[in-house]
This record gives sequence, structure tokens and C-alpha cells, in this order.
Amino acid sequence: MSTRPLLAADTAMGAVTLNVADLDAMTAYYRDGVGLTVMDQAGPVVTLGRGDRAVVVLAHTPELRHASPHQAGLFHTAILFDTEAALAAAVSSVARRRPGSFTGSADHLVSKAFYFDDPEGNGVELYWDRDRTQWSWTHGQVEMGVMLLDPNAYLREHLDADGLAGEPVGDARVGHVHLSVGDVATARDFYATRLGFDVTMTVGDEAVFVSAGGYHHHMAMNVWRSRGAGPRQQTLGLGRVDIEVPTADDVAEMVDRMRHHRVPVRDDGRTVSVEDPWANAVSITATQGRG
Repeated sequence: MSTRPLLAADTAMGAVTLNVADLDAMTAYYRDGVGLTVMDQAGPVVTLGRGDRAVVVLAHTPELRHASPHQAGLFHTAILFDTEAALAAAVSSVARRRPGSFTGSADHLVSKAFYFDDPEGNGVELYWDRDRTQWSWTHGQVEMGVMLLDPNAYLREHLDADGLAGEPVGDARVGHVHLSVGDVATARDFYATRLGFDVTMTVGDEAVFVSAGGYHHHMAMNVWRSRGAGPRQQTLGLGRVDIEVPTADDVAEMVDRMRHHRVPVRDDGRTVSVEDPWANAVSITATQGRG
């Protein structure tokens, strides 16, 4: 008999907050490069997104130091575009404005992805999903791979007139967030057993992928450069990961589950704030009122 999922099927990722040293340069990267719009600027905090959906929140914290490359924290923020033309426009824009920031590309079978580093070294994935009917699952594990994806051929095929003109195209949102952690077993226990995601794929003791509602992954945790890392100190880089659940009832269920597992929580009735075992801050917010 199947068990009821712990998280609602329409759970989604919200904005990723980054602590940044150079607010102007980082704003320019995500605005002029990635093609996001400045939605709000309140003193030292700039929120960028598309339409009414926030994607990245930049918090000016120049007093903080850069993190060690082997510390737990952000591996990349993955921004999902709704069409291949929209993805091509963003990739072309970043490549023109930050030509040295491209780090790779891959066809992952479920998606096509291009990778960059922002001006302060935070990983950025720009990607597009294939239709779910084209994804393959075996024994509850989604099939993802790393296949060759030629960026120049991709742009030739999908870049339209708007993209060539540098205009933002289509919709964009945070599709998933990938973290660097100290060990995979502890990450799986926190993000699946305690937070409530379903495990969709594991790569030995190197990485685990989790999601809600049968998505390929909303979050991933790996030890590729951070194996054995302990709790983070406050640094530049990842400030907070936001997760959106449908209702306040979903938030209340998460509070109960966290308290059952003796995870400290801060709860205002709409938003729950917790820290994972590496002091990565996670905020869970209801997108609707109590049902």
C-alpha cells in the first residue's frame, strides 16, 4: 500500500537569497545578463524575478567574507525557463555580457542545462524541462544523465529575434536548488525524512536528489567538493532557500513533523524557518490562506 506523500504535489521552490559584497555588479548580472527584472529595491536588498515571481534576492553584506570552496552551502541556483527560446535568450545574454563565466552544458534527459558562475562565484544553472511524458523512471528513480549539449548549436537552433536583440523572453522561476553538504546520508535524512521530500535519485554516497509531486528534483545535495564539511559560518553566498507549499495547513504539518524529529523551528503561522545540519537556512511559506 502506498503512503501519502509528506509534501503537497504542487510544492515549489521560491526565491534564493544571496549575501553579496558588490550589490551593483550582482544586480547587473542577474538583470542584464540573466534577464530578470528588478521587482523591488529596499535599501541594501534587491529582489529580481520575472512577472510577479521573485527568483533571486540579493542582500548587500560587504562585511562578510567569501566562503571556502570546500564549505557547505550553495552549489547552484537553477533557473527554469518555460521554452527553449527563452532559455536560449538567457544563455546568449549571459555569454555576451560575462563571456568568462560559462562552466559547461549538458542534456540531462529530463532537461537541457547550461552552467555559469555569477560575479561572486555562485553557481547558476539555466535550464528547460522536457515534458514529463518523456521522463523515464525505474523503481522510483528518475533517469538523469550527462549527455553532450553543444551550446553554439543550441543557440543556432533556438535563438529567435527577441533573444538576438537581447530582450527577455518567456517565464522564469527557480526550478531547483543544489547544495553542497558534508555527507549524503545526513542530507537524505533531513530533506526526505524530516522536511518531507521524496527521494528521486541517488548517486552512491556522492549525491541525492529529492522532489515533491513527481518532479525530477526540487533540491539536490552533493559532496563533490565538500565531503566532511561541518556547519557553515555566516559568509557571502547562500543566505536562504525558500520553499513554497500551498496552504498554512501544509506549513502546520511541517511544524509538527519537525518538532517530532526535534528540529528547532521558528514559526509565525505562515512561514517556518529551519536550518539543515550544515546551517543552511531554509524557509517554508504558504502561498494561500489556511484551507
